[in-house]
Amino acid sequence: MIESDANALPVRPGPLPPFEWVLAEHAPAVLRFLARIAGADADDCFQETMLSALRAYPALEHGTNLRGWLMTIARRKAVDSKRAAARRPMPVEEIDVAEAAATDSTPDHDLWDHVRLLPAKQRRAVGMRFVQDRSYEEIAGAMDTSQDAARRNVHEGVKKLRRSLQ
Repeated sequence: MIESDANALPVRPGPLPPFEWVLAEHAPAVLRFLARIAGADADDCFQETMLSALRAYPALEHGTNLRGWLMTIARRKAVDSKRAAARRPMPVEEIDVAEAAATDSTPDHDLWDHVRLLPAKQRRAVGMRFVQDRSYEEIAGAMDTSQDAARRNVHEGVKKLRRSLQ
């Protein structure tokens, strides 16, 4: 029976090879793996994988399965990339507020009737802010006014809508 020494330090099976060797030896396989699971984001994931590996390499306790270690990092980077992609906004066409209101058949149709009754500047500012999700800076540029005026138009429009819908 073999007795283990609980106080013994972990034994390194030898010095780790230089990271350049690890990169040269395993990079093609890691890149192929990422191309398969990350698709168009493979290059970015590969770069993130190698940066993470380089940072962690000096603290690595043993180099017995460097390829598996790199593949684990790569898989995690691919998962992170997929999650980040799911949170990125999707581009959409420009939306015309009046057209959206005219074709709306949702229960909010009454809301659009009230929006149409707003003064022109308020109606445009509210539409750009809440339908097109534009910033106050963008609204100000589109309406050729200051950001404060854009904020005020949105504020006053929303205030009138709240009053009319109560």
